[in-house]
Amino acid sequence: MMNRRNMLQGTAALAAVGFSGSAFLGSRRAAWAAAGDIFDDDRILGVADAPITIIEYSSLTCPHCATFHEDPLPQIKENWIDAGKARLVFRHFPLDGLALRAAAISNCFEGERFFAFLDLLFKSQSKWARADDPLAALARYARLAGLSQEDFDRCLADESEMNRILERVQDGKTTYQVRATPTLIVNGKVYEGRRTYSSFETLFKNLAPES
Repeated sequence: MMNRRNMLQGTAALAAVGFSGSAFLGSRRAAWAAAGDIFDDDRILGVADAPITIIEYSSLTCPHCATFHEDPLPQIKENWIDAGKARLVFRHFPLDGLALRAAAISNCFEGERFFAFLDLLFKSQSKWARADDPLAALARYARLAGLSQEDFDRCLADESEMNRILERVQDGKTTYQVRATPTLIVNGKVYEGRRTYSSFETLFKNLAPES
């Protein structure tokens, strides 16, 4: 079981704060939750009645996850998610303390801004994650995305949010035996994320042959 103290070793104790944004897409959560194993705070792209549900477990400091978001995810989004044939459920699976902090910061964004910030972090991963001061670099990218320094500090100190993220990590381990990132759960079945778009397309067509 992942231990938050181990992940945050060497840093000051985090203070819990009550910072939160507006509910992500409001009432659509209930429809999504009714359509599958969805938590009420999951971040989701796509329509509730899509025949294919893709649950993605990723770490923001994972190079393979960055590769997945660079290719093939844009094609999956264009050809399947935007077309209403699939929905993507993103869940953080931080592999280290920096990824946990980045996950907490990203969760301060709502709706499309959340996914836009994910894209920004994955595209610039080698710059902020390998910086001499990665938290300062992360703060700069958060400001570029519209998060004030004050809100950044609040999100970074939100112990309850980090604990919730780690609870989701444990659920992924227990429910789907997730051990590495990226891991994708496609209609309940586990798949490794390092695949070409064509392999995903073949898989999706088998799941939704009318598409």
